Amino acid sequence: MTVPVLVLTARGGWHETVQGIDEGADDYVSKPFRMEEVLARLRALIRRSSGQIQPAMHCGTITVDPKLARVTRDGVAVKLTSHEFRVLSYLMHHRARVVSQRELTEHIYAQDFDRDSNTVEVFIARLRRKLGGSIIETVRGLGYRGALSNK
Repeated sequence: MTVPVLVLTARGGWHETVQGIDEGADDYVSKPFRMEEVLARLRALIRRSSGQIQPAMHCGTITVDPKLARVTRDGVAVKLTSHEFRVLSYLMHHRARVVSQRELTEHIYAQDFDRDSNTVEVFIARLRRKLGGSIIETVRGLGYRGALSNK
């Protein structure tokens, strides 16, 4: 498995940047930096690395293709909102474990989002309605797991 590497450093010269990338870093950010930029770069690294590992994910009759931003069930395209797609993709990427509601919220929204909101539950309910009730398992008190994981 390939693990993406982001270097955060105080050394900002172009020599250090070239050396860091030549030695295996996927991206390089030097001080001063804005946290929003670091988070955007991390999201891009994760997108790229997950695309290298597994371009399309399959769970039962559901297929999620992150490169095409497409979801199918039994070969038929299912229309999802961008947030629904993010939730489903994240659960499928992490299908071997339970994902907390807080973790899903942090993945979907910016840092300043109201974390007491029930929007994750709304997205889960919509996904169940569109893809079938058994697609996502609720683990009481802990979070959610892709129920059709390759068990």
